Amino acid sequence: MSVEAVTARIDAYLRHLRLPGAFAAYRDLQPDEGQLRFLAEVLAAEIGSRDTRRLDRNLRQARFPVLKEISAFDFAALPSLSRQKVDDLAACTFIPAKESLLLVGNPGTGKTHLMTAIGLEAIRKGYKVRFTTAAALVNDLTLARSEMRVPRLLRYYAGFDIVLVDELGYVPFSREGAQLLFEFFSDRYERRATAVTTNLPFAQWPQVFGDETMTVALIDRLTHRSHILLLNGDSYRLRHTRQTVGRSRLQEGGAGM
Repeated sequence: MSVEAVTARIDAYLRHLRLPGAFAAYRDLQPDEGQLRFLAEVLAAEIGSRDTRRLDRNLRQARFPVLKEISAFDFAALPSLSRQKVDDLAACTFIPAKESLLLVGNPGTGKTHLMTAIGLEAIRKGYKVRFTTAAALVNDLTLARSEMRVPRLLRYYAGFDIVLVDELGYVPFSREGAQLLFEFFSDRYERRATAVTTNLPFAQWPQVFGDETMTVALIDRLTHRSHILLLNGDSYRLRHTRQTVGRSRLQEGGAGM
């Protein structure tokens, strides 16, 4: 690598590290070629160290229950699901566009797996991510209301580029809980990206929120400028159980021969 190329690397590294004083000083010192190469390697190591620390910090803040990768998802079990569409979403361009991601389908079809995997890719790309279940989110919002700190909690979540809300629709909410959840999604609408998994088609959401007018308004916000993945098929867990039982019976039959 030429001296000019090494100098260009150093300039880029110092801009990335936001060290304007060092940017001016190292040129005034007129280092020789060996010193330039040494400085470039030191700065590259510092950037790598900062990136690793940021990744670790953002992973802790995300609070994923389990880490999942897209490569571990069984696309063969859901032939109607486009792998290309999932890969496009994993590029995370919908996050700076402040769009929504909805994963809709039967229980056990991998909605949480895919949402977590996309969230993990977002962290690798430098975005701040927060994972929560719908029930836990409602509990946090309800407690915050009792302590008159809902605005503060909403500001906390607004600090994340994308919030992943899992299991919407598994349990119905109280009227207060439904209103608070509506306020949460409305606060993020067109300001930050949000991802949601649900086992209910949109027509059944009023059963969870208890207010049809509010539910229609919520669906309107979530589906506007959104990406929807439909995961309809047999439960992975049930399929695994059937396979396990089938193998056990085969083994028992072989032992009895």
